[in-house]
Amino acid sequence: MAVYNYDVVVLGSGPAGEGAAMNAAKAGRKVAMVDSRRQVGGNCTHLGTIPSKALRHSVKQIIQFNTNPMFRAIGEPRWFSFPDVLRSAERVIAKQVASRTSYYARNRVDVFFGTGSFEDEQTVSVVCANGAQERLVANQIVIATGSRPYRPVDIDFTHDRIYDSDTILGLTHTPRKIIIYGAGVIGCEYASIFSGLGVLVELVDTRDQLLSFLDSEISQALSYHFSNNNVMVRHTEEYERVEGMEHGVVLHLKSGKKIKGDALLWCNGRTGNTDRLGLENIGVKTNSRGQIDVDEAYRTSVPNIYGAGDVIGWPSLASAAYDQGRSASGSIVENGSWRFVNDVPTGIYTIPEISSLGKNESELTQAKVPYEVGKAFFKGMARAQISDEPVGMLKILFHRETLEVLGVHCFGDQASEIVHIGQAIMNQPGEQNTLKYFVNTTFNYPTMAEAYRVAAYDGLNRLF
Repeated sequence: MAVYNYDVVVLGSGPAGEGAAMNAAKAGRKVAMVDSRRQVGGNCTHLGTIPSKALRHSVKQIIQFNTNPMFRAIGEPRWFSFPDVLRSAERVIAKQVASRTSYYARNRVDVFFGTGSFEDEQTVSVVCANGAQERLVANQIVIATGSRPYRPVDIDFTHDRIYDSDTILGLTHTPRKIIIYGAGVIGCEYASIFSGLGVLVELVDTRDQLLSFLDSEISQALSYHFSNNNVMVRHTEEYERVEGMEHGVVLHLKSGKKIKGDALLWCNGRTGNTDRLGLENIGVKTNSRGQIDVDEAYRTSVPNIYGAGDVIGWPSLASAAYDQGRSASGSIVENGSWRFVNDVPTGIYTIPEISSLGKNESELTQAKVPYEVGKAFFKGMARAQISDEPVGMLKILFHRETLEVLGVHCFGDQASEIVHIGQAIMNQPGEQNTLKYFVNTTFNYPTMAEAYRVAAYDGLNRLF
């Protein structure tokens, strides 16, 4: 068995692992990366963020083609199969892998493809695909192994019509009707994708409101948009059992209802990828969902071992994972790059997309903060009219006395881009965070960014 010595070993090459490895390497540390795949990028690149967002983009283009009157002069609406649309995602994945592979080469990070597990607090054993075994010894180790879909033991995921958010990317046909169990972020995103392909969607929500952590007005807007686009949302339901048949799936609910579809997509929760790490050898414990507890420096209960990304739980976003990984290795190298990552905008890639930051109305009401609301509806924005994307709104919540921006909530095309302007202002110190910035700044016209100016005037008009 070959033995290699490093300053830092990182387990998992997703966003968190990449952020940790690159920051440590740039600080002059000798770094090794271990990944169970034969390509870097982690679940983010191969199963989650990248394929689903590439898929969404293609579906959005199809919707535009099929609904834009200008294209009717060319021909009739076109139907596209799920496997055909998936091919565009595969091209993006290949480009991402190539880019990320070059990062490791440029920064002289050694990459080991195999399954890594702890022998002790400073030693990782790597079993490669060919059966060869290597031992990596390091001063510090970062766990960034990500997560996978939670699979209840009473559901047969080997059935060829029952999928989770990983295996759905292997779907070889386009169902006429799909049941999606779980109306969280992933469930809502896939509801949009399948609806855009003309598939009837039954979206089963275990709660009484879609994405209840969002501002209620934004949640209601998504719910209305779904009902208008062949998505049947069933709230406050729980499964009793899933019956897989030769030509379909029947979902039995505890309420006594039964739903039949051509396929079922399970989107209810995720589990940390920690079961094969040998954590029992080092005394690091996990919760019931396989997640690791860390402190604000991303350190586990073992001082030289750190955790970042989905494997530590909230917020389970690729954007946050990059920063968490970078901060974890920032704690190791002490180069001033550490920060506790809690300023994270929500990015939900439904069609249209949703993004928000800061407090929502119910939170401010409960805290008895005297706030006011400014809104800009996209149907009145010149850029939205030009791009034929009239659905949506920008909503700014601000303190009615100090004009401090307290929350930004956006539903509509480019929402995940639009939110960053509000984020920049909210991050300004003291009195520099003010609604007046949007009134006293000249925005390009026509743009979606000028929605901030419109919303700011709308809010100021409510003051007396």
